[in-house]
Amino acid sequence: MKPASLRHQISSGGVIFRRAPDVVEVVLVSVRGGKYWCLPKGVVDKGETPEITAVREVREESGLSGKIIDKIGEITYWYYIRGENMKCRKTVHFYLMEYESGKTSDHDFEVDDAAWFPFDTALKKISFNGDRTILEKAKVLLEGLESGK
Repeated sequence: MKPASLRHQISSGGVIFRRAPDVVEVVLVSVRGGKYWCLPKGVVDKGETPEITAVREVREESGLSGKIIDKIGEITYWYYIRGENMKCRKTVHFYLMEYESGKTSDHDFEVDDAAWFPFDTALKKISFNGDRTILEKAKVLLEGLESGK
């Protein structure tokens, strides 16, 4: 069997938030038959910046439009593409985004559901450690922005 080849993929996504009475809420999307909850994200298309991709992917996967407030950070992980016998190193850039418009029911076919959760509930519900780390950083970043007002 021939050894697996390597690929590097760049994606981008966001933590979109809104202020509700007494709580800040964020959106998670569910995938793989509703089995996993994660942050909306997707591949950076040719000619796009990570920021443009983040806004586009959040809109497509969550049904929501938002404006970027700040960069949260990035995560990198490996996964295997079985059909292509390829190992892929994926880097995902994440941005903190403030909700402007839209409804979670308008998400696209790539996700099973999109829903608002209070920050602390989202931290418990999110399925992947990398996404949880980004969500924790987003919470700290948002608290810092709020205290600086």
